[in-house]
Amino acid sequence: MHLQSPFAAAKETSMFTLNDLPPQIDPDLIALLQSAEPATIGHFLDFGFVDPAIHALFQVPRIAGTAVTIRFAGFDGTMMHYALGQIRPGDVLIVDRCGDTRHAAVGGGIAFAARAAGAKAIIMDGMATDIGEIRDYAFPVWARGLSPVTTKLRFLHGEFCVPVTIGGVPVAPGDAVLADENGVLVLKPHQIKEVAERAIAMQKAEGPRLAEVAKGHRLPDLNGTNARIREIMAAQQPPVSGI
Repeated sequence: MHLQSPFAAAKETSMFTLNDLPPQIDPDLIALLQSAEPATIGHFLDFGFVDPAIHALFQVPRIAGTAVTIRFAGFDGTMMHYALGQIRPGDVLIVDRCGDTRHAAVGGGIAFAARAAGAKAIIMDGMATDIGEIRDYAFPVWARGLSPVTTKLRFLHGEFCVPVTIGGVPVAPGDAVLADENGVLVLKPHQIKEVAERAIAMQKAEGPRLAEVAKGHRLPDLNGTNARIREIMAAQQPPVSGI
């Protein structure tokens, strides 16, 4: 009886999409963006924030970089390995797992290789494993959680540098990514300057305001909340009818 190799069977049905890497965002813009806090941007922007269930797996520094996207489903992790040979210093690897929450696609070896390639981080809509090793390597990883069941090299399918979705947010190759312990934000490159400068200005204004609070001033007096509520209440008062 002739037994066919599983790799031979996979070869007959393999399907891959491999596109070119996107241009990297100007390093000065990336540095500007990294000075902004996602939680500050969240005070004035509603869109582009990834589902908070995708979280940092340990205490990570704030990172910003150019999105390099991959997508693959189920147990075949071939595309993750391919991406490790393509990513450049400064890239953020964005991983769409097509809803899979069973198979871990990032472990200690992947994290180590990504760090060695100069990647800023891996942000994945899926599961990771080897959390102790990932912490030891101090390589930032965001994921939905942990699983001991891992992907395998099966050479079946995968997509590289295609539009993907993670945590409900569409991500195109070349988008800007900003992430810290509070969450992940995706922006178009042309949005960086306006958004980052506004956030940085807000961050600088917070210090003097908190100093006033420390002196005994009340925050709603300083930020205008009390004054505005007084205006609203005054407008709500019914007119006094004459007799």
